[in-house]
Amino acid sequence: MLFSALAFLAGICLLLCCHDLPGAGCLSLIAATALMCWYWRPLRWPVLAAAGFCWAGWHAAQLSLIQLPDSLEAKDVQVRGQVVGLPEQLTQGRLRLAFQVETVRSGTGWRDLVLPARLNWYRNAPAMHPGERWQLQVRLKAAHGVANPGGFDYERWLFAHGFRVTGYVRKSSANRLIEATGASALQRVREHLSAHLKGLDLAAPQRALLRALTLGDRGGMSSGQWKLLQHTGTSHLMAISGLHVGLVASLVFLLVERLWSRLGGAHICAAPRAAALAAMAAALAYALLAGFQVPAQRALVMIWAWAVSILLTGRARPWPVFGLALWLVLLLDPLSVLGAGFWLSFTAVALILYLGQGRHGRGNRFAHLLTTQFGLVAGLTPLLWLWFQQASLSAPLANLVAIPWVSFLVVPVLLLGLLLLPVSQPLADGLFHLAAISLDGLWGFLQLIDFGPLVTWPAPPLSVAALVLFSAGLLAALLPVGTGVRLVAAVMLLPGLAVSPSRPVAGDLWMTLLDVGQGLAVVVETRRHLLVYDTGPAFPGGFDSGASVLVPFLHHRGYRRVDRLVISHGDNDHSGGGASLFQQLPVYSIHSGEPGTIQWAHAKSCRVQTAWQWDGVRFEYLPTAGSRGNNASCVLKITAADGRGVLLPGDIEHRIEAELVNGHAGQLTARVLVAPHHGSRTSSGAAFIRAVDPDWVLFATGYRNRFGFPKPDVVARYAAAGAHCLDTARAGAIAVRIETGRAVQVEAWRPAHRQLWRDTG
Repeated sequence: MLFSALAFLAGICLLLCCHDLPGAGCLSLIAATALMCWYWRPLRWPVLAAAGFCWAGWHAAQLSLIQLPDSLEAKDVQVRGQVVGLPEQLTQGRLRLAFQVETVRSGTGWRDLVLPARLNWYRNAPAMHPGERWQLQVRLKAAHGVANPGGFDYERWLFAHGFRVTGYVRKSSANRLIEATGASALQRVREHLSAHLKGLDLAAPQRALLRALTLGDRGGMSSGQWKLLQHTGTSHLMAISGLHVGLVASLVFLLVERLWSRLGGAHICAAPRAAALAAMAAALAYALLAGFQVPAQRALVMIWAWAVSILLTGRARPWPVFGLALWLVLLLDPLSVLGAGFWLSFTAVALILYLGQGRHGRGNRFAHLLTTQFGLVAGLTPLLWLWFQQASLSAPLANLVAIPWVSFLVVPVLLLGLLLLPVSQPLADGLFHLAAISLDGLWGFLQLIDFGPLVTWPAPPLSVAALVLFSAGLLAALLPVGTGVRLVAAVMLLPGLAVSPSRPVAGDLWMTLLDVGQGLAVVVETRRHLLVYDTGPAFPGGFDSGASVLVPFLHHRGYRRVDRLVISHGDNDHSGGGASLFQQLPVYSIHSGEPGTIQWAHAKSCRVQTAWQWDGVRFEYLPTAGSRGNNASCVLKITAADGRGVLLPGDIEHRIEAELVNGHAGQLTARVLVAPHHGSRTSSGAAFIRAVDPDWVLFATGYRNRFGFPKPDVVARYAAAGAHCLDTARAGAIAVRIETGRAVQVEAWRPAHRQLWRDTG
């Protein structure tokens, strides 16, 4: 059972590693060939892998058929549809919701168009409820996210969750409720509980944690709360996870098993079977209460597989039950393999079973608990390395305390409060307050052991071979003492522990223009130094390019500090992510064209130090007369040892361009230019282009941005001058390497890392 499920999983993974989705003919041929080979036993596992490949391919093909027509993209359109699930109430009147588009206004009438969309309502959002049907004025775009090395793959997340369209609600008199009915009884219960928990006389952070643990509604949790959970490796505890569903099932199983015989039920069926049925019902009820989220679904499948095994045989054999659960999850949702949660949950269960082998009867229970806890943290490290490029060094201690704390002091009290709410609201509220007090105690402990960057290890990327070897070494190291493989395990771990990211040689220059949407963020590397030029945008309660793009990229590159941060000027699309970058990494110095606009740190004017050298690479600010706004931008020229360079002009406009051409034309020449002001018509004059004479022009732009950047006539002007043009909206992050004796190397990340769920521009 287990090995057949692993073969099926291998086929799914193979499909998801494809650059493009195979056609229907190709999938049919593979399926037919596999079917013909099924009865030849030596090919049984390859046949199962082929079946997994075709099954995932069919699911992916069905999802790919859902497309937003080009005529509707990035335009204001009226749609009608239904609110799906519980909307997330965010800060400052914002709302995020899943919305099933049913019809769209076309001309004077309406036409059918089924689109699962993820929408944001940014200002003064009304109360919206599950099942309601609304008419909305929206601006939609095909599923698209920023694409950077080391960053979160939003497009993969959207694909795995079935969203093919994103967008936001526009202010309009057309926005109105059409039909208030439509929510199921379960949705109404969840909404009532959410409203009740929001109304408790508790601090907002406490209410947010209670809602996350009770309903899986994490919309109210602050970035500070998530940061603490990340640093301590306890994020999995603050949402409905497999742990909580498993805990509920276990408590009900033990309670029913003990009471069944005493209540005289043994003559009906054996106590374990009755307890298994009760555990199945309890797990289903709790998973439904949590909104039937993916982690809860996986836990429910595992629990039901275990319970069915008890019902059929009277006992549960761990590995066959694990294999059955894996089979069921893969059959129900093969695209769940795209999420880190799938791998973390199944790997955690497998590690618990693995760590329990050969250790029964040795030592006391506390020793077994320590072994399991440290083994889990160590065993999950490769996955954390692969998915998040980091591992928390405080996670073993944090989870050793937090898991039993949440499992036995918080969740049971919350569940009892939920059960008593229809009977006695004051008593239920008292239990909710008691759970909040218990969470406060845990929160204080987590804050005590959190030392931020000191306990978070940014893990550089590993090759697939090194990662597999490292994982095998960890598994060998976790075997019981006396198996004689510890020395072999240590040797297998060495490639992973000794890895270090590549760096430029002295005199060479590496630059990466990151994809931060409509904004600018550039990372410049020399042999021993790092400079960040601008940090992209940040929005209250929403996307923050400093935390979401810059810090993950720097961790991916193995950096733990920034030697110099240059904020060209004060506009949000250039400076918004600076505060979060400053909070998460040491920044040794900050320069800006508008230092007074930086409230979170002390900054010097970029006119103070006009030039410096790092590792044979020259950095120089070109002086301008701009004093505020776009024209105050720091203009930075970076020149490698061989004389070839990069020009970063920020958002300067025609007046400053003319000033630079008249006073510093000889210093403007650069092989690579990041286009001023994102390619707007207020910049990139003909004289400036001639003076710079770039081979490559890079535009920092957002996908389908509302400004229409880069302007087509500006792109044509650069192309006519002989420059190659790339923009981050289509290319993703753009890496530039200027190395002595080699041509300038420019690589677009998105086309170079094609995936079947990713728009390749």
